[in-house]
Amino acid sequence: MPTATSHRTSLSRPAIPARRLGRVPRVIVTLLASVSVGGCVAHDDSGVLLKAPSIGALAPVFSAHDLDDAPTSLTALRGKVVVLNLWATWCLPCKEELPQLVALHKEFAPQGVMLVGVSVDAAGMGLDVRDFMKEHDMTYPVWLDPEHQFALNFLTIGVPETFVLDRVGIIRYRKIGALARGDTTLAHAVRAALGSS
Repeated sequence: MPTATSHRTSLSRPAIPARRLGRVPRVIVTLLASVSVGGCVAHDDSGVLLKAPSIGALAPVFSAHDLDDAPTSLTALRGKVVVLNLWATWCLPCKEELPQLVALHKEFAPQGVMLVGVSVDAAGMGLDVRDFMKEHDMTYPVWLDPEHQFALNFLTIGVPETFVLDRVGIIRYRKIGALARGDTTLAHAVRAALGSS
């Protein structure tokens, strides 16, 4: 069996250079993302098949607590276009997409669009989340989800993930992974959701 330092595998194929190994996770994430958008499935503890909600489906029920420990829920936001961004303070891609989210909030908040960050940071991290928000000019509300209920209800793959819900709670957009600088698909999805309801 070849060791980690060997240059050839037992089948005489060249080993993957270490500099290329960094690309492997992106390929895997992209593959998983395409599967998820097409209908991610999983099984719960009892063996029941679970399927991720698809574009055009009603968003799952979700409730959490805000930074002041007040209960809140998606149901309370019905009647508004909602952008949900699942993130964490320790997530580098989450930090990288923040300028786009902050700009989106500034552009669409006057039109009644509600951007909500759903933090999956561990319980008791509320002060760290607040500090992070100040540091990154996040003026939109953040809900705390240390128990990962959002991920369980929406069958997300990881952080970040972003969803757009229309005024009746229908999922109109889903982005797995960080928004790339200059990516306008989220803004287009928000405009479409504003126009469709």
